[in-house]
Amino acid sequence: MSRPDRAHSQSAARSLARKLALQALYGWQLRGCPWQDLVQEFSECEEMPRADAEYFRELMQGVCTSSGALDAALAGWMDRPPAQLDPVEHAVLLIGTWELKMRPEIPYRVVINEGVGLAKRFGATDGHKFVNAVLDRAARELRPHER
Repeated sequence: MSRPDRAHSQSAARSLARKLALQALYGWQLRGCPWQDLVQEFSECEEMPRADAEYFRELMQGVCTSSGALDAALAGWMDRPPAQLDPVEHAVLLIGTWELKMRPEIPYRVVINEGVGLAKRFGATDGHKFVNAVLDRAARELRPHER
């Protein structure tokens, strides 16, 4: 596999990991079960062999174990408390905020684009606009050196 093909394949696997994490975090918000149970449940998902399973687990653990701190940060970039968010947009914002804080090797524009894409696909009609605005504010604060 050539280098560009490998990079595209890795990017697609990571995007799929984000999508699966969004779905798992949606369930986590509604059911309140341990994140480890969701990782186990999703390991049997038919899409997981094409996903970056390690990144999926890292996202789940990182977001779930630091959700209080992530929500506190989100509250500063929004006009409402995180508890009032739609679960899809909340999950997208948790993933994006975690990536902006913890994965500096992922360019902020990639984080925002991935979040907007997930919100367009799974969120409310104009939810992607809200996600874009919040993640843009987050990136300005968390990644000022990238702008």
